[in-house]
Amino acid sequence: MDIVFIQGLAIETTIGIHDWEKRLRRPILLDLELGSDIARAAASDRISDALDYEAVTRRLTEFVSASHCELVETLAERCAALLLDEFGLSWVKLRLSKPGALGADVAVGVLIERARAD
Repeated sequence: MDIVFIQGLAIETTIGIHDWEKRLRRPILLDLELGSDIARAAASDRISDALDYEAVTRRLTEFVSASHCELVETLAERCAALLLDEFGLSWVKLRLSKPGALGADVAVGVLIERARAD
């Protein structure tokens, strides 16, 4: 399996369990590994045959920006499901970090792997 990756995607959203967090937009960071066969794109050298990571980034930014989750676990699951469903991926590995969650220099988050259920 081939992997297309996107690292360090920062998206502003509302996330957290505390009242003050629910009123504040803050960045989350996404690192993605996306299972996609790249052979056809490599042979043709055409974006139409490739997983368009610009489209992936745009869609995730739209989705996460509009989300209002309390838990990073919930947002990670929803992002993984969106990627599998909308982009026809066979597999996704997603790391979602919430910088500053436990102080200025401390991030928390989750790392999940999900596969398409065919």
